[in-house]
Amino acid sequence: MIVQPKPLIIVNNAAAKARKAWPIVRRTLEAAGVSFDLHETTQPGDATARTRDALRSGVNTVGVIGGDGTLSEAAQGFFEFAKRVEDVPSRINPEASLAILPAGTGNDFARSEMGRREPLEKWIDIFVSYCRSPAETSVRTVDVLYGVCDEYTTPFICLNASTMGIGGETAARVAAQGKFMRRFSGEGRFAVAALAALAGWRERRVRVSIDDSEVIEGNMNLVAVANALYAGGGMMLSPYAKIDDGKLDVVTASGLSRANVMRELARIHRGGHLFNPKVRIMQGEGVGIETFSSEDAMLIEADGNVRGLTPVEFRVMPRALRFVVGKSDNYG
Repeated sequence: MIVQPKPLIIVNNAAAKARKAWPIVRRTLEAAGVSFDLHETTQPGDATARTRDALRSGVNTVGVIGGDGTLSEAAQGFFEFAKRVEDVPSRINPEASLAILPAGTGNDFARSEMGRREPLEKWIDIFVSYCRSPAETSVRTVDVLYGVCDEYTTPFICLNASTMGIGGETAARVAAQGKFMRRFSGEGRFAVAALAALAGWRERRVRVSIDDSEVIEGNMNLVAVANALYAGGGMMLSPYAKIDDGKLDVVTASGLSRANVMRELARIHRGGHLFNPKVRIMQGEGVGIETFSSEDAMLIEADGNVRGLTPVEFRVMPRALRFVVGKSDNYG
């Protein structure tokens, strides 16, 4: 009889919601007779390192209790970066799967997978069912984005979306929010951070090159690269984004006043910003985003984590990661 390796559970120990969710998950797993190994994160990047170690040792399932940032870190651990950043990362264990147990600020990837918000208990049931019987019908294979920033020296993986400009500044402010703000909803926290970032923002001259052919150049407020439907606490950066279409969606906004930006922030959760002619969306398989001076370099946010500074390049890795999402009628 072949003994299957136990799933690894990663808990974002720095997040109050994750610490609160973990006893609920543990009780359900123990009641269902599911054995597991546990790792509680201690610092940024910890989820990536622990996931890589687990997959190299033969683990086939990793469950993440946390938000999009922790999920993204764990997803990065599914890949081995090449010595040359120009080369696409390789999968450590192509048969391994990542499971979501959402307990974060926005939980955008979970919402994108289902097309709607689902309670933690629904995701726990999906995870327990998969651990008992890891059927292929419970797995969805999705695209991921491979990014390289900081003068093309720092590689990273992105699941939902990456934003630059006001988006990057907003993410940095969300990450720095204290206990008082953390009591509010993800949407509220992102809105407050965005307004604070907007107050000190100025447009930067940016060049965006899509698939080495279409080039957009000019002063911009925001550049975003979307893989999934939702990001930033429920914002629908691109209503056309699909997690498994082999494409990335590039969103640019130019020439918006602060009043314009505030109006679009109110509309972006439903995709209403697309009615503004100063907002454009294009699709491709790769994109390069450049600024023209070190003073204009923009912070890069990916899945809520600040990753570095422009210039940056993104490439889509089609159907590169397996996610446990339950039967196909669960997701949108």
